Amino acid sequence: MTNVRRATAEDAPELVRLRGVLFGLPDDSDQDGWREASRLILVRRLTAPSPTMAGFVVDQSPDTTGRLAASAVGIVEERLGGPGNPHGLVGYMFNVATDPAHRRHGYARACTAALLAWFTAEGAYTVDLRATPDAEPLYTSQGFARTADPAMRLTLPRS
Repeated sequence: MTNVRRATAEDAPELVRLRGVLFGLPDDSDQDGWREASRLILVRRLTAPSPTMAGFVVDQSPDTTGRLAASAVGIVEERLGGPGNPHGLVGYMFNVATDPAHRRHGYARACTAALLAWFTAEGAYTVDLRATPDAEPLYTSQGFARTADPAMRLTLPRS
């Protein structure tokens, strides 16, 4: 049985490390200072009085904390309601990552399942994510389906 636990602020550096794994970056890369900025966001959001962000993790060793094998992080956004989602709460899952040495053990599945339970408890019955082709079977097995609307993005100039 996989021991999944809720992430704490102390896990922020490891959550950032796993985010780098997701991007395929070496541990010492820090273009634009994204690692420290991400760490600070995690600490702030995970310790907020009414957190709208949660993470679930599996430790590399069941007896100790400090080095993570896998993670899944998510936020709950409040948007305007509509048909099928009158309260407008939407979950967004991200930072689903597994340390390369710990893959194929079901850790990402365990973390995402815990995060989906959290979304349900928070009242966010719609959950979005972006999936790589390699990860898509995991998500489809959990009930996710491709949507018809393609994602679009605009990057505004920095001032």
